[in-house]
Amino acid sequence: MEIDEIIEQFECFNGKFELEAVEAAIARKDEVIPELLLVLEEIADPELAAGLDADGEYMAHLYAMYLLAQFRETRAYPLMVRIALLPSDLLESLFGDSISEGLGPALASVCDGNLEGIQSIIESPTAFEWSRSAALGALATLVGAGIKSREEILSYFAELFHGKLTDKNDVVWSELVAYSTDLFAPELLGEIEKAYEDGLVDPGFIGLREVRNDLAKGKDWAMERLATNPHGQLITDTVKEMSWWDSFKEKKQDTLTPSHEPNNSQWNDSYSGFKRTAPKVGRNDPCSCASGKKYKKCCGQ
Repeated sequence: MEIDEIIEQFECFNGKFELEAVEAAIARKDEVIPELLLVLEEIADPELAAGLDADGEYMAHLYAMYLLAQFRETRAYPLMVRIALLPSDLLESLFGDSISEGLGPALASVCDGNLEGIQSIIESPTAFEWSRSAALGALATLVGAGIKSREEILSYFAELFHGKLTDKNDVVWSELVAYSTDLFAPELLGEIEKAYEDGLVDPGFIGLREVRNDLAKGKDWAMERLATNPHGQLITDTVKEMSWWDSFKEKKQDTLTPSHEPNNSQWNDSYSGFKRTAPKVGRNDPCSCASGKKYKKCCGQ
């Protein structure tokens, strides 16, 4: 398959996962990377992105994001940062659930340890709250992958608690508390407790009792959970990441072998990938079992 044919296959959603085109892109990695970067460059421009989104069927940017992340293409990093800072309504329309499910691992996969862009997303009070959440998750992913030390990321989290996080968005503050807990931060417990006292954290998102209970389990337990969390891994397989999406479900059996099916019970079968077609429980939403915990910290484990 020629490079222009690969990109053409990616461009328009037709109800099936483009397995052949993805495999061809991986086989011709060096040739396809410049074209995938051009796709992200267009999406990073608000006017061009709005035009591409107009018909509701464009999705080359999703294939590009996952493939470039799989390729560890650092030139994609500034483009993904610019995309993360697009207006929230445009991001939701173009990316849907992939903002919360895929952007964080993608940022971690292409940043090559450079935190500046990820931090700019987190600290932007005008950025979409789920982009900021994904950026916080990217930092935890870097720790789980052994690229960054727990101490370095927690030092940055302390700066956020102490003034770098200037707004009061409860989603962002709740995620900061959650990822501080995931990284085992008893040294930040005072800051966490103050955030609850100041009403910055949604206790339905993550409760203070849950924070204390997790910290009581110790560092080794926390680091093991972080390293094995399926939602917080670097992207290594675009087929595995995308092919199971609900938007491809009807065609999936025609194009995929069983080896491509996800085998983790914690994966959400209703995940649509890039378009929300019905209400769903996202990994950052309250769990549907009524425990009061976030889905990713309850049944999503």
